[in-house]
Amino acid sequence: MSTHTGETAEAEAPPAGPAARCGVRRLLGRLGSPAVRTRLGTLAGVVILAVLFWRLGTGAFVDGVRRIDAVTLAAALGIGLVTTVVSAWRWALVARGVGIRLPFGAAVADYYRALFLNAALPGGVLGDVHRAVRHGQDTGDLGRGVRAVVLERTAGQLALFAAGGAVLLTMPSPVRDQMRQAAPLAGLGLVGACAVVLALRMNRAPSGRKSRAVHGMLGEARQALFSRSAAPGVLVSSVVVLAGYVAMFVLAADVAGAGASVAELLPLALLALLAMSLPLNVGGWGPREGVAAWAFGAAGLGAGRGLTVAVVYGVLSLAASLPGSVVLVARWYAATRDRRTADPAQLVGEARAAVEAWPTEEAHPRPLAPTAPGPDRQGPVVRIPAQLSEVSSEKYAPKESARLARSSLPFSAVPSEGRPMTPESV
Repeated sequence: MSTHTGETAEAEAPPAGPAARCGVRRLLGRLGSPAVRTRLGTLAGVVILAVLFWRLGTGAFVDGVRRIDAVTLAAALGIGLVTTVVSAWRWALVARGVGIRLPFGAAVADYYRALFLNAALPGGVLGDVHRAVRHGQDTGDLGRGVRAVVLERTAGQLALFAAGGAVLLTMPSPVRDQMRQAAPLAGLGLVGACAVVLALRMNRAPSGRKSRAVHGMLGEARQALFSRSAAPGVLVSSVVVLAGYVAMFVLAADVAGAGASVAELLPLALLALLAMSLPLNVGGWGPREGVAAWAFGAAGLGAGRGLTVAVVYGVLSLAASLPGSVVLVARWYAATRDRRTADPAQLVGEARAAVEAWPTEEAHPRPLAPTAPGPDRQGPVVRIPAQLSEVSSEKYAPKESARLARSSLPFSAVPSEGRPMTPESV
């Protein structure tokens, strides 16, 4: 009996496969959300820093901060000014390429604010998200504003990858042998990907809405980055910005007492900058320190010295972005002042309009429009409703608004808009 009951229960039980797959999909969807990715990246950055401080101690961090003086901060502010202004120029060029206007002064201020938010908030990209959304809202086209920022950041990353690949393949570095071994495979993969894309474009069916959108985005990117009008400026600005980042790293190495030449520091700097592009950091901290410690140790300069250099670089980058805090506070104060002054003025204007309109309507009613008198009439005729027929005094005659309200019935014989009814109009 029990065996039969168990077989019946097993037969009636629904299959668990579809439900389990739906649960896995929901879990993967939650893990792939931007908020969860930001938290996971922040957690990874904290773990990396904790491991570094556990293995190398906090002396490298304290020593790096202690070595920074006023002259170093002034140099960092100068380098940051050059890189920020040139980056804002690149952003304006890309924005013009996608078809929206961005004044240069506003671009510089917004870029400074974005750099400060990137350095102060977890994730390292929230400042770029903020300037993308604000610029899109200000121009009335949120999509193009976001795409302009994405393309501007993409141009900087392409310049970093190209320069990093060239330097790490040709100059002595801890990864030069690995780079040379992986270069042929990477080249073949790139050629194969280009061949696949070309074949798909040659044999594709008539494009639908999605493919048209992708084609439009690619055309917009080509116009913003690779057109004759935008490509020279984007290329020059990207090279200058990358040179400024490398100069900041060399300055940090000099302050930390690394004792290495610029040729030795250049590959290490590019490795640290490539690590900074990983979304596993806390305001830029994490992978940069780990890669710098490993690279300096592999180059024979000491892992602790590499951590100190990375810490000094992070502090100098934060100092270079401090003008963005001034922009942030100034914009906030201006917005608060506008909100405080706009409401009283609006109320005063509405009250003044009401006061001016009230005596005019009460004491000076609009005169009836004159019409040509009929054969039996010598002038305009005003009809009084039946309920008010006993009132003969002109003082208590109904106002124009009352007559108009009563004339809203269909086929009403009461005159509308102050015009008398005549036999001809009826």
